[in-house]
Amino acid sequence: MATGGNAIRGTRVGAGPMGEQDHGFHADRVAISYWDAMGNETIRYFAAGIPDDEIPDVIDSPHTGLPAGRDKDNPPAVAKTEPYKTHLAYVKERRTEEEADTLLEDALRQLRDRRGQD
Repeated sequence: MATGGNAIRGTRVGAGPMGEQDHGFHADRVAISYWDAMGNETIRYFAAGIPDDEIPDVIDSPHTGLPAGRDKDNPPAVAKTEPYKTHLAYVKERRTEEEADTLLEDALRQLRDRRGQD
């Protein structure tokens, strides 16, 4: 049995004749450039009729993961990440030392009352 070439193998269904460049209708679009702090440019495409307020001012750069903005000369700075805080750190932000002492004394008094101690 002779093996012949298969012209369909490896093509998409509905792709049209091989070598055809125009596959359907292309909607009008605008190209917006974004730059990160390392000078990398990323181009994103948006529909031509989209209002300017719906086009994001900042995106995440796919090259570096840094924030990228539309102003080449002033790219956005990296947001400073807050270190992990423990539960105690959050409590200390909300309470003064005097309030903490009062709360501790009240809790100890209630515990002693429940146990019948003085």
